[in-house]
Amino acid sequence: MGLRDEHLAVLHARARELDLPRYRMLPRDELIELLEERGAGSEDVVAKEVAAPAATAETEALPEEAGGGAEAASEVVTGVLDRMPQGYGFLRLGGLEESEGDVYVSASQIRRCELRPGDEVSGPARPPRRGERHRALIRVESVNGQSPEEERTHFEDLTPAPPTRRLLAADAAGDPLVRAVDLLGPLAFGQRVLIVAQPRSGRTTLLRALGGEISRTGAQVCVVLGDARPEEVPQWRRALPDAEIFAATADQELRDQVREAELAMGHAKRLAESGQDVVVLIDSLSRLALGYRDPGRVKRVFGAGRELDGEGGSLTVIATVLDSDDRGAEVRAALETTENLLLRLDAGLAAKGVVPALVAADCRASGEDALRDPEELEKVRRLRAELAEMDPEQAARSLADRIAATASNAELLARL
Repeated sequence: MGLRDEHLAVLHARARELDLPRYRMLPRDELIELLEERGAGSEDVVAKEVAAPAATAETEALPEEAGGGAEAASEVVTGVLDRMPQGYGFLRLGGLEESEGDVYVSASQIRRCELRPGDEVSGPARPPRRGERHRALIRVESVNGQSPEEERTHFEDLTPAPPTRRLLAADAAGDPLVRAVDLLGPLAFGQRVLIVAQPRSGRTTLLRALGGEISRTGAQVCVVLGDARPEEVPQWRRALPDAEIFAATADQELRDQVREAELAMGHAKRLAESGQDVVVLIDSLSRLALGYRDPGRVKRVFGAGRELDGEGGSLTVIATVLDSDDRGAEVRAALETTENLLLRLDAGLAAKGVVPALVAADCRASGEDALRDPEELEKVRRLRAELAEMDPEQAARSLADRIAATASNAELLARL
């Protein structure tokens, strides 16, 4: 008999023998994992699980511990894998957030199928047994749409390439905020866009406008909110109904906020590996750096943005950094020269009703000649030269007025 067939009292007795701390506070699934790691389980059962990954639901479904009835039929589920520090994980079925219906995945299944955080996993799940809180995955049938036995592409092994595909057409009618950004530095798939923003400078409004326009391109949009206020999440859901919203709330431990942000980035990488264009909006890297306790570690998150050569898609990262404290300055220093496009939002301009509150002279882009044709590039440079001769408020108002007076950026540039 294996540990999963034992009564909870037996599991507690074994935990007591091994002197496991706080074992009575652990959910049944976690307790079993710890016992297996300490070698307290039946070796025959563990060996059978590893040797027979394709076992059917019928062979793995066991009788109820009491009553002798057959266990309820399994149900095929699909979810995103959230791996715990202890080695086991859960399939998140309601987006990337925890929910009552999440499905437990054992550490042995994760090891055997080489599952990574963010993988989309499908397979049959059995109902929870007595003393268990969650359903459990019986076997892994597919990973990101592939058989678990197939060799899978790894994001880090794909060749990064310079961004060459515009997110928005120059003659497209769009949100004035997004048009302003695309004039100061063209948006492209695979970019790393850093928005340096003061409090109350309009960063949330800008991010939502960008997310709305990008959603219309067919790209998958994922939003990562760190230390979010409760009311922020429903506002984001209303603004971007087709986006995947991840929110680490303010009442969570910092290490949990980091783990869940890593889950969101892992999921984005898995989608890019499969050939999709994915755009991740992060607000903010400054908050995330608090969880990492090291501003330099956010460089790995931001630096994941790239166009992928070959059959891969792209991962675009658009992230804010708060320009109001030492932590924001440390993050900016860690990310220096990493961005393809830098934008700066000013609270003073926003307070005067200037929208967008962009400081044109402080915005810069790299690789622009690969994204604009020569005529467009020449006119954009002429526009910037004109704006550079004005003070920040005059430049921002001039840009806003030109956008309001034209239907597209192509028309605006044609009038120069």
